[in-house]
Amino acid sequence: MSATVSAPIPMKRTMRDTLLSEILGQMDRGENVFLLSADFGAPALDAIRERHAERFINVGISEQNLINVATGLALEGYTVYAYAIAPFITMRCCEQIRVNLAILSQVRPMNVNLIGVGAGFSYEVSGPTHHCLEDISIMRTFPNMDVISPSDVATAAALGAHCLGLRKPKYLRLDAKPVATLHESVSGGDMRRGFKVMRQGGDVCVIATGSIVHKVNEVCAGLNIGLVDQMVVKGFDESAMVSLLKRYKKVVTVEEGFTGKGGLDAAIGTLILSNRLPTHLKAMGLKDNYIFHIGSREHLHEQNDLGRESILREASSVA
Repeated sequence: MSATVSAPIPMKRTMRDTLLSEILGQMDRGENVFLLSADFGAPALDAIRERHAERFINVGISEQNLINVATGLALEGYTVYAYAIAPFITMRCCEQIRVNLAILSQVRPMNVNLIGVGAGFSYEVSGPTHHCLEDISIMRTFPNMDVISPSDVATAAALGAHCLGLRKPKYLRLDAKPVATLHESVSGGDMRRGFKVMRQGGDVCVIATGSIVHKVNEVCAGLNIGLVDQMVVKGFDESAMVSLLKRYKKVVTVEEGFTGKGGLDAAIGTLILSNRLPTHLKAMGLKDNYIFHIGSREHLHEQNDLGRESILREASSVA
């Protein structure tokens, strides 16, 4: 089975519909796959429900039970996808994730894939209850758990083969908005490495994750800087990343999440410190407070030092 996903991929499509289409293909081929939903729908989910009703369960608005049922099915040998809104599948059921997946998977291998839709400011007008800014930090804390944060539909499509072949718990944080394609193809090797170098540059490299990679790519176009799409925030090839970091005097991490809390900045910063690299790190993200005012995603970025000028300023300076 090829793990490379190539064109044609629609110019704009939601990550969830892309991944759900891959899961439908797995079910059509007879793979040992179950899909669970916490009363959360999508157009691509309808075909799964119609064609594979015996392997689809809607557990209702009960994310804790979603994890319990997913664990039971995984222990029986199924590859399980559990699907819900991102802040709820990560924060409403932290204890179930810790005990059933993180702890138990260390002694009983299982393949459970938590699909969280609505990463970052995806649901920007719904306020702080639906802004998902803590999920990378929380899920990175759990041992035995990979954290995957795709930026485009090509990466979302590649997740199908990646999840099927890697038997361990994983959290997949998907943006809720339709996104353009950044990568012509994403291979199995890309997913195992966990990041994709989009451009190499001079003294500065920007490492971003999730949908904000699109914005960073536009802002930094034409600059002599490196740009990396960090598609795996936990479970990536750390040796390969250290080799990349050694090339740069300054690294800027950009994420739609809180800085200084264990997110992307911590993943990269820990490597810089533990390998004693002479690399200056600048972390860009959200400060230590929730956002109550309503506005577009771009407005929320501008109000919280994630605007285009802020990114350009940090990417353009070495010290």
